[in-house]
Amino acid sequence: MEEVNQSVVPEFIILGLCESWKIQAFLLLICSSLYLITILGNTFIIFLNITDLSLHSPMYFLLANLSFIDFCLSSVNTPKMITDFLKENKTISFGGCMCQIFFGHFFGGGEMLLLVSMAYDHYVAICKPLHYSSIMNRQMCIGLVMTSWIIGFIHSISQLALIVNLPFCGPRELDSFFCDIPLVIKLACMDTYILEMLINADSGVLATICFILLLISYSYILFTVCPHSKDGASKGLSTCTAHITVVVLFFGPCVFIYLWPLNITWMDKFLAVFYAVITPLLNPAVYALRNKEIKNAIR
Repeated sequence: MEEVNQSVVPEFIILGLCESWKIQAFLLLICSSLYLITILGNTFIIFLNITDLSLHSPMYFLLANLSFIDFCLSSVNTPKMITDFLKENKTISFGGCMCQIFFGHFFGGGEMLLLVSMAYDHYVAICKPLHYSSIMNRQMCIGLVMTSWIIGFIHSISQLALIVNLPFCGPRELDSFFCDIPLVIKLACMDTYILEMLINADSGVLATICFILLLISYSYILFTVCPHSKDGASKGLSTCTAHITVVVLFFGPCVFIYLWPLNITWMDKFLAVFYAVITPLLNPAVYALRNKEIKNAIR
């Protein structure tokens, strides 16, 4: 028999979220609406930041970059999921699958670092207000954004390098609506235990470091504000609520998808939809609706 290269399969079969056409039609409407709102909302924040001079500050520069990353992150998997709702046979090419994995981790890793940068900006603004303009200058802001992109790229390319040459010769069915490492690695025709440990360590180190830095930053802000006034705690919490909300809702699904898998199919799918569709919507929803400067710019 002629030898076949089993390292690369032509395509994977996507099982999707459910089999019911009625539920898929409902999800098509919901996900399409949310995706449209996400694109318009994040684009609008970027437009406001460029055109309104009152928003030309480090905080809104970082916010505009976060909007851009959310715009890109939402476009990695959601359009494919929406079009698959209209198809009976859902497939994705091997190259398309690898692209989803690369860009998903690229933008996801970049967003983690950018959230840390925004927390640092918040810390300097509240704890060192007299030095804010000298610390958070233009060079620092550009450096923080470039660092988030570079580390996101390194994280993503290291993840992709570990799985791109795996042998896939058995089942090709992905019980989800997109390609991701925990799903794809299960289809490899080899023992992947050590490889899974390496991948989880890669994702775990980045997510854990970012989360610890965020906790330290916001804890220090609260401890700094509280002693200075009776309402210090409430003011500090009010100031940080938007950031903390985004951080918790962004890192929550990541923990259960990559670091502490539940191995419950419907829960994994729910968390994946939440991460792909809802999380990129949080930026315009949380920041814009709670921010006075952005509301004034909109008016």
